[in-house]
Amino acid sequence: MEVVVRFAPSPTGFLHIGGARTAIFNYLFARHHGGKFYLRIEDTDIERSEKKYEEEIINSMRWMGMDYDGELIYQTKRMDLYKSYINKLLETGHAYYCNCSKEDLDAERQKATEEKRKPSYGGKCRRNPVKEGVVRFKVPETGETVINDVVLGKITIKHEEIEDLILARTDGTPTYNFTVVIDDALMGITHVIRGDDHVNNTPKQILIYQALGFKLPLFVHVPMILGPDKAKLSKRHGATAVSGYREMGYLPEALLNYLVRLGWSHGDQEIFSKEELIKLFDINSLGHSAAVLNLEKLNWLNAHYIKTMAPKEMAKRICDEGLVPDEFKSKVFDDDVQKLLPMVQERSKMLPDVYKGIEFFLRDEVAFDEAACKKYLTPEIKPVIDELCEEFKKLSTLSDHKTLEDIFTVLVEKHQIKLKNIAQACRVLITGGDVSPGIFEIMSLMDKDRVIKRLKAR
Repeated sequence: MEVVVRFAPSPTGFLHIGGARTAIFNYLFARHHGGKFYLRIEDTDIERSEKKYEEEIINSMRWMGMDYDGELIYQTKRMDLYKSYINKLLETGHAYYCNCSKEDLDAERQKATEEKRKPSYGGKCRRNPVKEGVVRFKVPETGETVINDVVLGKITIKHEEIEDLILARTDGTPTYNFTVVIDDALMGITHVIRGDDHVNNTPKQILIYQALGFKLPLFVHVPMILGPDKAKLSKRHGATAVSGYREMGYLPEALLNYLVRLGWSHGDQEIFSKEELIKLFDINSLGHSAAVLNLEKLNWLNAHYIKTMAPKEMAKRICDEGLVPDEFKSKVFDDDVQKLLPMVQERSKMLPDVYKGIEFFLRDEVAFDEAACKKYLTPEIKPVIDELCEEFKKLSTLSDHKTLEDIFTVLVEKHQIKLKNIAQACRVLITGGDVSPGIFEIMSLMDKDRVIKRLKAR
C-alpha cells in the first residue's frame, strides 16, 4: 500500500509551530515510505481566510525544506463536490434538514446544563422532517464507534454521546467535519496524522466515512506542544509562528530538528540531518505525552548549526535573510571575510549575531559602543596605542601572530600595563565593541594600513 498523507492548514493565521510539527511528521512519514505528501488549503472560512496567510504558510514550509506533491488543493474549489455528497447522505437517509432556531437551540442547551446533562441537539427535526435549513448527520442512536489510534491506542465512544452534527449551513456551505472526510477519502489519504485536539472530531468523521462507504484511514493523533509552564502554547510564551522564529534568526535546520524531537525520538540522538530524519522516522516512535517547549534546547541546536555551517553557505544565508545591506553582499564572499566567518560563527547563537560579528570588517567606518570606549580608551592607553601604530608601520604585513605577540609583550613590560588592557583597547578601536574573535586573528586578516587608520581614529 502506498502511503498518502496530507497537511491541511486554514489560511486564517500564520503557520503555528504546532502545525509545522504536524506537517513535518506527515512529510517525513511520506518521504520515508516513498509515498505522497499533499498540501490542502482549508479555506472555507471565507471571512477569516486571507491570501497573505496562505503565502506565509507555504513560504514557511519551503523555508523548512518541506516540498509537497502535486498541486495545491483548495476546498473553495470543491464546493460542487461537497454538495453532491450532502445530497447522497440526504437520499440515503443518513442526513436530514433542521430548521430549529438559534433561540430554541440555546434554550435546549441551557435546560440540559441546568439538569446536569450534556448539552446537545435533541433531534426535534429528526423526528419531524422539514424541507429546508441546515443539514444534520443522523448519528446512530445505539452502539459505539472505536478509534484504533496508532499513538493513543483504542478509544471507544458511545453514539449517545455524539449529537447530530451539522454537515452544511443554511447557505449550503459545508462544515469542517464533513469536508475533511470527503477530501481525505477522495485524495486516498492512508494515514491522518494530526494533533490530538482533533480526537473529539474523529468518531464523527468515522461515522461519515462509514455512511458513504469510504475506507477508513489509520488515525495518528499527536499530543500537543505545551509552554514551559505546562499550559497550552500561546503568545505569552514567546513566538508561536514559524515566521517569528525565522525573523529572530533561527536556522530552518535547527527548527526542523528541534520540532521533530518534540514528540519523536531515536535512542538518545539529538542532532539529525534531514536525510537522517527521512531514513529513521517511524510513527511507532511518536511520544504518548505532551511535549514541552524548551527554548534553551532550541538555542543550543541553533548555535550548533551556525557553528558547523560552511562559511560560504553562512554568507549566503545571512544575505538571503536580508541581514546584509546590498552594498556589502559581495564582500561577505571575499577571502578575508570567509576566514573571519568561522571565528564569528563559533560564538554566535542567532543569524543576526553572525552579521553583527563581521559588520565592522565590511564597513569603512566603525560604529562605536560608547560604553566600551569609556571603559577601555583611557588617557593612559593612548600613548601605548600610538607606539603600537609606529611598530606596525615598520612591518610589511600583520599576518604573523608571533610578531604581533612580541610587539605587545614589549609594550606590556615597558608601560607596566596588562595585555588585556591593550588588547581590549585595540578591539574597541578596530571593531567598535569589546567582544570579537581574537584580536591577533582580526589584525592578520585586515590590511595593515586599515588597522593603523582605525587605531588612530579616536
